Amino acid sequence: MTNTATITGDQATCVDAVVDELVEIQRRRAALYAEEAAILARAVEIARDQDDAPGPSEIRDIPIRSMAAQIGAALRVSDRTVQRHLSDAVVLTTRFPATHAALAAGTVSVAHARVVVEHGQAIDDDDPRAAYEAAVLEIARRETSGRLKPAARLLAARLHAIPLDGRHVEAASRRSVWVRDLEDGMAELVATLPAHLAHGIRDRLDQYARRAMGVHQNAGTGGELPDETLFGEPTARDRRGVEEIRADVFADLLLTGHATPESSNASIPEGEAIVAHVQLTVPVLTVLGVDTTPAELTGHAPIDTATALRLAATAPGWDRVLTHPVTGTVLAVDRYRPSDQLKRALRVRDEHCRFPGCRVPVRRCDIDHTTAREHDGPTELGNLAHLCRRHHTLKHHSAWRVRQAADGVLHWTSPTGRTYPDRPARTLVFTSDADPGPAPRPGSSPNSTRPSDDATVVDAAVAAVLAAH
Repeated sequence: MTNTATITGDQATCVDAVVDELVEIQRRRAALYAEEAAILARAVEIARDQDDAPGPSEIRDIPIRSMAAQIGAALRVSDRTVQRHLSDAVVLTTRFPATHAALAAGTVSVAHARVVVEHGQAIDDDDPRAAYEAAVLEIARRETSGRLKPAARLLAARLHAIPLDGRHVEAASRRSVWVRDLEDGMAELVATLPAHLAHGIRDRLDQYARRAMGVHQNAGTGGELPDETLFGEPTARDRRGVEEIRADVFADLLLTGHATPESSNASIPEGEAIVAHVQLTVPVLTVLGVDTTPAELTGHAPIDTATALRLAATAPGWDRVLTHPVTGTVLAVDRYRPSDQLKRALRVRDEHCRFPGCRVPVRRCDIDHTTAREHDGPTELGNLAHLCRRHHTLKHHSAWRVRQAADGVLHWTSPTGRTYPDRPARTLVFTSDADPGPAPRPGSSPNSTRPSDDATVVDAAVAAVLAAH
């Protein structure tokens, strides 16, 4: 299939003008936000200068409250909201000065700045926080805020003074379930759980919902259910959306122990177990106990080592991933029980749709030939990438173009000639240009940062995981 959409010179000029105007508006918005933060921080300083009288905290807090009330009254905004903004402004301007400067220059957006601050606040020491800020801002200048979030979360976890395992134990003690009443006879049921359990629950609900809809998992979510299911006879049209079905399945599983056919559009065979799936990335040196780099719930967040080892011990198979020590580029993938090797390598490398800014997970994407097969494009790692249905269609039916570099970076070109590189997900958090030098030999030093690709190291990791389990 070839691209059929074309764009004339005049149209390209108009499109470029619109894009340039929007880019400039976002730059000005970021600069205004930085200016507002500086003014709010100055307001806090003025209020603190008035805060000299000793006494209870509720008295000492009066100048700040008064300042918030004055600003709130002038802006017709709740003074509580203003006080939160005052606090946020102080954090941004004093603890994240580089982010504030980037906002003022318009090189990052407000959404990017919020991600940087949200995940960096837990780093108390100035030097590690500055290192985190510099690394995350480099990513923010080339990626969307959605893609920045998991990278920022992972970098913050690595630089935190307290290892993730200790923080997880404390955080897990705060797990809870609560209900918040809503309007119109509705309520929210909210659970705070370890990340692997929460995402596993969501995955299981998603599988049931898609079965109930009678569509393949890789198809879009859609708005209505089809007239026929995957399991044979046509059924009456069910006009529930996928979110409604997911909520119904959630209630049925908790109240009855299973999602009944009646409540799931009669399309889930009785007795068929649906098992949740989560994907983990566990550094081999962490498994061996010579490093503290946290394991990662892929695409979401770090998780504690004990949980990662327990899950790995019961996994049906392991993918061994060899990555470049500086760039993080996936160099090779193998498996103790090889199967669909190329697809495994692609899933590890991509994690999500490879169109700039898109985070649709690979399980809901198509595998696309960057250079089409009819144009002699080979079926190999360097010519394949995951694209969601939306962007797969865009690639083939518009004037967008894409080429793939040797390191897996996709270089997208818009219809007006603007280029946007999309880097594989696992390379986002690697920003150093330093030469890593030769790889150390396994066992040469307890501080080794990367073992040779030696079967003995993997065997030792396997033994460690099984022992932990």
